Amino acid sequence: MEIRSLTRTEAERRAELLTVLRYDVAIDLTGLPDGPEVRCVSTVTFICREPGAETFVDCAAQVVSATLNGETLTPTGDGRIPLPAPAGHNVLRVESVQADTATGEGVHKATDPADGEVYVWMSFEPDEARFVWACFDQPDLKAPHAFTVTAPPGWTVTGNSGDPRVEELDSARRWTFPDTPPLSVYNTVINAGPFHEIRREADGHDLGLYTRRSLAPVLERDADDIFTFTRQGLAFFGEVFGMPFPQRTYNQVFVPEFGGAMENYGCVTWSDGFLRRAAPTPAEQELLAKVLLHEMAHMWFGNIVTMRWWDDLWLNEAFAEFACHWAAERATRYTDAWAGHLAGGKLKAYLSDQGPVSHPIHQPIHDVAQAASIFDNITYPKGASVLQQLMTFVGEERFRAGMSAYFARHAWGSATLQDLIDALSEASGRDLDAWRAAWLATAGTDRFTLERDGDSVTLVAADTPRPQVLAVGAYARKGESLERTALVRVEVTGTRTPVTGLPPEADLDVLLINDEDLTFATTRPDPTARDAFFRAAAHLPTAISRGVATATVWDMLTNGEATAAEAGRSITAVLTAETSDAVIEPCLNLAASIAELWAPPGERAGLTAAVATACRRLATDPGRRRVALRGLARTAANADELARLLERAGDDVDLRWRALARAAELGGEVASETAVLLAHDPDPDAWVRALTVRAAVPDPTAKAEVWQKLAVDRAVPLSSVDQVAAAFWRPDQDALLAPYTERYLDLIPHLHRGGMIPAMVYAGRLFPPYAVDPTYLEKARHVSREVAPVVRKTVLERSDETGRMLHSRSGSKPVR
Repeated sequence: MEIRSLTRTEAERRAELLTVLRYDVAIDLTGLPDGPEVRCVSTVTFICREPGAETFVDCAAQVVSATLNGETLTPTGDGRIPLPAPAGHNVLRVESVQADTATGEGVHKATDPADGEVYVWMSFEPDEARFVWACFDQPDLKAPHAFTVTAPPGWTVTGNSGDPRVEELDSARRWTFPDTPPLSVYNTVINAGPFHEIRREADGHDLGLYTRRSLAPVLERDADDIFTFTRQGLAFFGEVFGMPFPQRTYNQVFVPEFGGAMENYGCVTWSDGFLRRAAPTPAEQELLAKVLLHEMAHMWFGNIVTMRWWDDLWLNEAFAEFACHWAAERATRYTDAWAGHLAGGKLKAYLSDQGPVSHPIHQPIHDVAQAASIFDNITYPKGASVLQQLMTFVGEERFRAGMSAYFARHAWGSATLQDLIDALSEASGRDLDAWRAAWLATAGTDRFTLERDGDSVTLVAADTPRPQVLAVGAYARKGESLERTALVRVEVTGTRTPVTGLPPEADLDVLLINDEDLTFATTRPDPTARDAFFRAAAHLPTAISRGVATATVWDMLTNGEATAAEAGRSITAVLTAETSDAVIEPCLNLAASIAELWAPPGERAGLTAAVATACRRLATDPGRRRVALRGLARTAANADELARLLERAGDDVDLRWRALARAAELGGEVASETAVLLAHDPDPDAWVRALTVRAAVPDPTAKAEVWQKLAVDRAVPLSSVDQVAAAFWRPDQDALLAPYTERYLDLIPHLHRGGMIPAMVYAGRLFPPYAVDPTYLEKARHVSREVAPVVRKTVLERSDETGRMLHSRSGSKPVR
C-alpha cells in the first residue's frame, strides 16, 4: 500500500485536537554493524482536547507493536496508525523497525570503503522522521524530545542536546541525552559511528566537529576555519536577532553518502563532501562558510521559531539563505559574499523564474509531497534576494529591530509569514501589505530599462513593477577602466520613475541599473549601447558591478537575445579582469559552461580556447593558480596541452584526476594511469574519481558500466553524482549517449525513491543535455506528468533549460 502524504487539512485538524507534551524515543543501533536494522520504541505523551475524537499518528516504519493507553492499535499499512478513541491525557507506545537503511528515507547506513567502518545518520525534513519512529510528523506540533540510544561500544552518538550520560553495557553503550527544548520532529537527529572528534571552547559555547576516521586529517586541516566561522556566526546572529543561541553545545557532524547539510537543532549534519580532499579553493572555502551560516541561521529561523505549515517553507529556507550572506559579509572575511550569491544562485533563480516552474514565492501547499517540490531556486536564491530587498526597503536597523521582536514574541513556538510581516511593519513604520502581495504572491521577474532624453533619465519597467528600492550607477571612462561617478537610489512605485542626481549625459559612459544588486530584477541596456555594454562589463570597478552586468548578459543569452559567442566573450573578459575570489570560480564555470552547453558546435572550440587563454593568465597569480589550473584541465584542447598542465600539477592529485578525465574525453588511453593514481590517492572515495574518468571515455562499454553504477545501482555518493554525471554527458558524443536519453525516460517514474534530496539530485543531474531535440523534451515532460511533484518539477526545469540551450546551439540570430 502506498504511503500517504499528510494534507494541510489533516494537519490543521490534528493541531486543533492535540498538544504533544513530550517524546521519549529509545533507539537501538546495535544491529547495524552486521545488518540493516534500526529498532525504535517511541513513547509519545499527548493531550487530546476532544476526548474520543479519532485521529492518527504517523509511522512508515514496520510496526512491531503499538498501544494507546495500554490498548492495542492496528496500523493501516499506509504509514499511519489510527488512534480511535484518545482520552484527555494519553500515552502512545510504538515499537518499530526500519530495515531499509540503504535506500530508504529518514535513516541511512554508510560503510567507509577505506576501513569497513559503519556510520549512521538521520535526516527528517520535510516528513521523514515517520520512517524511523512513530510521531506526529508536522512542524507545528512541537515538543521536548528525550533520546536514549544503544550503540556498539566503539561508537560515538550525537544528538540535539549536549552532555549525554554514557553507560557501559555488556556489549554496547547506552547514550542518554537530556531533554531538548520544544522542537518539531523534523529538527531532531541522531548520528552515530566511530567518529573522529575535535572540540573547542568559544565565547561560552562548547563546539564539536565529527567525521569518519579516514577523513580525520582533512577535518584537522579545516577545523580552525570551521570553528572560526562558527564562533563568528553565533556572535553575529545572537546580536542581530536579540537572542544568543540558548544551548551551550553546538555540534557539526560530517557524514558519508549525505546530500547537502541539515539544520538539526544544536547538531548540524553535513555531507562530508564539504571536507575537500584537495586543498580547497577560495570559492570552496567561502561555500563552506556560507553553508555553515545558513544552517546556523535555522537555529533561530526554523528551530526556535518554526513555520506553522509548509506554505512558509520558502521563508524558512530563504531567510537562512539571506542570513548566511548577510552574516558572511558582516562577520567573516568573505566581504564579497553577495557578489558570490549573484554569480551563482541568483543567475539560476532568474532562469527558473522565467520558465515553466516559476511560482509565487508564497503559495498554498496541499500536502507534504508538494512541499518537497519547492526546495528550489525560487525558494532559495530568489527568496534570499527578496529578503535582501526587504531589508533595503525598510532599512537595516529597523529590519534588525523587527527580527528581534519576532523572535522574542514567538520563541519555541510556531509562526506564520503574517507574524513576521507584522513585526517588521511595527518596527519600520511602513505598511508592508502591498509589498507582501507584490513580491510573495506574484510569480515572475521585473525587468527595467532606462530612457534618456538629454540629461533627463527615467527608469522604465516592462510591466507593472513591484514596490522596491534599487540603485542606478553612473560610470565614466578613466583610462582603460570605468569609475563610478554617482550612485542614485530610487524607490519604484510605478511603471516610470524619474532618476535624479545623475551627471550630465556628456560625462556618462555607462549607466548600470540595479547597481549594488539591491533587488531581484533583470535589466536591459539601451539598444543603441548594447554592444558597448557587453564590452564594458569587464571594465566596471567592483565585483558587484561586474556581477550585475554579467547577470544582464547571461539573462540575454538564456532568453535568446544574445548569442553564445557574445555572452561567452563578455563573461570571459570579466573573468580575466575579476579581482574577487568569491566570483572568479563561478565566473570561470559560467564561461566554460557557455562554451560547452550553449555554443553552436562550430563555435565551441573557439569559445573554449578563449576560456583556456583566460585561465593561463589567471595562473600567473599565485592566489588564483589552483582555480586557473582546474579551468585548464576542463578546457585543454589536446594531449599536448594536458601534458604541459600535468608538468605544473606536481603532487596535486585532484588536478591529475581532472586532467585524466579530460584526456579520457579526448580519446586518450587512460586506464593504466588511472590505476596508478587510484593506488596512490589517500582519499577513501578515490574510486569515485576513477569512475569519473571512466564516465568520460567515449566508449560504449564504459558508458554502460558507469550508467549502471550511477543511475541503476546508485552506488555513487550523493555528493558526487553531479561530478560523475557531468563527465558522462559530454559534447560530441551524441551517438554513444543516445541510448541513455531513453533510459533516463524509463527512470523518471522511479526517481522519487529514497526521499526528497535523492529525487532532486538524480532527476536533475541525470537529465541529458546532449543527444536530444525538442521532441525528446516534450516526451520527458509527458512522462513526468503523473510522477512525484519533486521529480516532475525537476524534469520540467531541466527541459526548459535544455530547450534554451538547443535554441542557442542552433545559431539563431538574437532577438533585438
